[in-house]
Amino acid sequence: MNAVYAVCINGTSPGSDYYTALDETDKAKLNALFARMAEHGVIKNETKFKKITGTEFFEFKSHQIRMPCYYVPGRLLVITHGFNKKTDRMPPAEIARAERIRREDAEYFASQGDTAKWRN
Repeated sequence: MNAVYAVCINGTSPGSDYYTALDETDKAKLNALFARMAEHGVIKNETKFKKITGTEFFEFKSHQIRMPCYYVPGRLLVITHGFNKKTDRMPPAEIARAERIRREDAEYFASQGDTAKWRN
């Protein structure tokens, strides 16, 4: 399974920006999760990866770090953004943000024409 970062209509990538700003320890923890997903196509440990209830999104989890994502047919996982979760419940604003980024990612790659058909 390949994982990529979503791209907003203005060309920014909130997931990539969040990941880049993390310290090396947190990056290493997330890299281990990304590698496990790439190698096995699934992470069965719900403390590390799970579906966000009531949505089409999933999330990579490392302590308070969350990186929402969604599947695109063809074994592609698109990471929308990242944030630090401080409560047990998923903040509705973060779900709305993931939905907005998903829409913008589809618009961005649709505007790129045939060169980006593999994404959407």
